[in-house]
Amino acid sequence: MRRSTSTLLRDVDWAVELDERWVVLGPNGAGKTTLLRLAAAELHPTTGSVDVLGERLGRVNVFELRTRIGLTSASLGMRVPGDEVVRDVVVSAGYGVLGRWRERYDATDTDRADQLLDALGVRGLAERTFGTLSEGERKRTLIARALMTDPELLLLDEPAAGLDLGGREDLVGRLATLAADPDAPASVLVTHHVEEIPPGYSHGLLLREGRVVAAGLLEDVLTDENLTATFGLPLKVQRRRGRYTAWLR
Repeated sequence: MRRSTSTLLRDVDWAVELDERWVVLGPNGAGKTTLLRLAAAELHPTTGSVDVLGERLGRVNVFELRTRIGLTSASLGMRVPGDEVVRDVVVSAGYGVLGRWRERYDATDTDRADQLLDALGVRGLAERTFGTLSEGERKRTLIARALMTDPELLLLDEPAAGLDLGGREDLVGRLATLAADPDAPASVLVTHHVEEIPPGYSHGLLLREGRVVAAGLLEDVLTDENLTATFGLPLKVQRRRGRYTAWLR
């Protein structure tokens, strides 16, 4: 994958099965967001091929394909109008729009939006406007939106970024509950920090400078050697009660 004279991703061979929960980990500039945007059908590869939910990018109507994918990211959050009511932020995902206009929604739609907001711990904010929410409340609202269409693939781009310790731990716990649900979609979570990996995530992909350092079962991938190679520092990692921590050796 190239942009101008820069190579963003190279020699990436990666597959996500329907019952898997993946974490993509790496430093800034590793290619994590580019990889997620390819998976979200927001970008087309400049070389090679990308198949998403059985469809080859370049041979499929991406607007129809995107309705099968739930995505949350900082860039998406920045595009939500500040005066948009929280419930409408969620329910409008059914039409793939940001900012409710003349679409019609029935009670089934609004009930589902409220249920998702409740599951993410922000049901009481349904009548608030998006611009008045804290960073953590916005993140949870956007995850509820990503789940609104009952997607087959859920993509989370740094969902815990910018949260304080309490907000992070609350969100990680809710994502762990979602990961444990056998009816939940296949999930890919991008992060810089092993501490943000929810229990129940099964696989890991480590990236550095657009290349894969390691990929596979999370317990096999998250080793001292692999993290050291990924971040370019002598790191040690430990797992305890399903959570990971890392520090400089």
